[in-house]
Amino acid sequence: MDTAQPPVVIYSTPTCHFCALSKDYFTKNNIAFTNYDVASDFEKRQEMIEMTGQMGVPVIRIGNDVVIGFDKKKLAELLKISE
Repeated sequence: MDTAQPPVVIYSTPTCHFCALSKDYFTKNNIAFTNYDVASDFEKRQEMIEMTGQMGVPVIRIGNDVVIGFDKKKLAELLKISE
């Protein structure tokens, strides 16, 4: 059984409160993640828009799943974290 964590990517901006909450949540739960600042990275901003059809952040990709916003319950489910 593979228990490896799927890759976690967050598309965020420096001034986004929910982005900060998401990153804090990952850190507190020892979840490795890659952060892309879509305020300054045009290529990643375009990637996020193509993936979701919108510009709201945070956009969090866990493996093949995409979560828009800080949905703690959904993140815990996808990351298999007990609350």
